[in-house]
Amino acid sequence: MRHQNTVLHDLTKWIPWGTFEKLVEEHGTDALARRFDSKRHLLALLFGQLAGLSSIREVITAMESHRNRLYHCGAVVPKRSTLADANSKRSSAPFVGLFRDMLARQTRGLRRKMGEAVLLLDSTSLHLAGLGAEWARFSTHVRGAKAHFIYDADAQLPIYHEISAANLNDICAAKPMPIEAGATYVFDLGYYDYAWWAKLHEADCRIVTRFKAPTPLLDAREQPVPAEATAVVSDRIGFLPRRQTKNRRNPMSAPVREIVVRISTGKDLRLLTNDLDAPATEIADLYKRRWQIELFFRLMKQTLRITKFLGRSENAVRIQIAVALIALLIISAARKASEVPLTHLQAIRLVRANLMHRKQATRLAAHGQRIPINDRQLVLELAYP
Repeated sequence: MRHQNTVLHDLTKWIPWGTFEKLVEEHGTDALARRFDSKRHLLALLFGQLAGLSSIREVITAMESHRNRLYHCGAVVPKRSTLADANSKRSSAPFVGLFRDMLARQTRGLRRKMGEAVLLLDSTSLHLAGLGAEWARFSTHVRGAKAHFIYDADAQLPIYHEISAANLNDICAAKPMPIEAGATYVFDLGYYDYAWWAKLHEADCRIVTRFKAPTPLLDAREQPVPAEATAVVSDRIGFLPRRQTKNRRNPMSAPVREIVVRISTGKDLRLLTNDLDAPATEIADLYKRRWQIELFFRLMKQTLRITKFLGRSENAVRIQIAVALIALLIISAARKASEVPLTHLQAIRLVRANLMHRKQATRLAAHGQRIPINDRQLVLELAYP
């Protein structure tokens, strides 16, 4: 009888193992490893991620029950202490590097088709408690971390991420982020910094954000608002204040534009952009797209289980978030190759139910199959078709 690989084995074929081995060698993460090397570490964390497990004991118990089938994809069942030590001591660099390489492969050619990227910036809080979380101390009794993301709105994938303690301001995490020349950056008030805006402007990037309430628009001149732009209250071009604080000169001297938009609740939003020519409705629609990153955060927390960590040290959190993002790319690749169109949530449910079954990852759904969803997940289904 012809051998049939498990779904887990099939999914790992989308991992460029040659690249991962080079990263492991470059960072020397297997220098002292005996049996539980970086590849087996990655497979154990991927197993836990794809199976929806939320503790080391659950991962070990589930892997033990599938020991024979795990052998064929190169995985081993580690001891609890071995997996915990690997999470806390093994460098996260090869895992982060693998995510970036896989992302580059999946988005190759996308820029040529799009012409211009729309990048969303935001962060999400991660609650941490217990031993190992002292690095993320926020106050006497509270510990937490932040995951900062640049999210490609058209590819529906994160293209950059960084982990910090929860008390780090979003703008401080954004300043070291790479800037993609010519891209459109959409962000909220957490990134209110004139000097950083000036860097984006110098790189020919389009900025779409909000004014803080006290910020005036100086030397403003009104622009006509088209009759069909019913949600647009006003459109003005002017200048930002010459100083952001009493002792800081404002380097953002170029003219900016204020577009006041009235939303469905009746509240007026003062949008800021350095694009002086685009229709006001286009700028409003770009800011509305910022909601996509909030839906991505919900997807990460509900389906990729980054709310409960197998380890709480800074290194362990970095590794687990990198592996969660790798799992996201693997599921995305499987969806594209699937014989039946699937949403992300449908794909993750099918993978979770069939992870150690001997089936092809691209043939988990029967033709014409409809997978029921509940009301709480309907928004995610619509956001990730």
